[in-house]
Amino acid sequence: MNDRFSLQGRVAVVTGGGTGIGRGSALALAEYGADVVLAARRPEPLESTAGEIEALGRRTVAVAADVTKAEECQRIVDVTLAEFGRLDILVNCAGGAETKSIRKWTEDEWHQVLALNLGSVWFLSRAASVPMLAAGRGAIVNISSGASLLGMPQAAPYGAAKAGVNNLTASMAAAWTRKGIRVNCVAVGAVRAATLTDDAARYGLDPEAIGLMNGAGRLGEPAEIGNAVLFFASDAASFCSGQTLYVHGGPGPAGIRHGHLPPRQEEPVHRRRPPPSGDHRR
Repeated sequence: MNDRFSLQGRVAVVTGGGTGIGRGSALALAEYGADVVLAARRPEPLESTAGEIEALGRRTVAVAADVTKAEECQRIVDVTLAEFGRLDILVNCAGGAETKSIRKWTEDEWHQVLALNLGSVWFLSRAASVPMLAAGRGAIVNISSGASLLGMPQAAPYGAAKAGVNNLTASMAAAWTRKGIRVNCVAVGAVRAATLTDDAARYGLDPEAIGLMNGAGRLGEPAEIGNAVLFFASDAASFCSGQTLYVHGGPGPAGIRHGHLPPRQEEPVHRRRPPPSGDHRR
């Protein structure tokens, strides 16, 4: 039987690959046959995930890099081509932000959030497109957030950046799909990963309570987002490009409204706002 999910012989780059959704995505791709280049700022988590990938029988390289810088994004691509001779899949997973009210953000913080969550997707996708276009095929999967689809005053810069990722996904798909590169996006809901759990702790919130308002009644796991990434990266999604898939556990009791706290804890409790929906800091 032809396995449309097989990634045998392919090479993937995963940013934010040391922890959380990045780690879950990298392991999902490796499990289905891909060799993986892991990129993030902190080398220690990368080495840990690299060990897990090698245990699956796949080759891997860990690259400590700052994906907010164009030259660092190009270096990731250069290392990938030098080590493996090809680049088939890019997963733009690096990201994250804290939560606070609109007037409390500094100018530098605004630029930092946009650079990490949107600029990195722009720079690395453009760098990766060169070998993909030369090969006539490739798959780019961007990680966005439910915050991109909502008005969230405590996560305004983050939500704006992720909304930009959704739009950039569609624009790159329009530019590159006929040339062989599919570009898709996964907007995640509340997932058990560092941005969510760390920010919940900062506000004195129980992370488990944040997942109660979706249909599943729980937090998502990074591996579950990895499954969505695997779909878009594989030939199973050969007719999908320019799409943003919202993976958030389903609508909760309030229907399509996507709450974050049980009703008894919602407004007007202004000092205990929940973090953005989902985690993207790897």
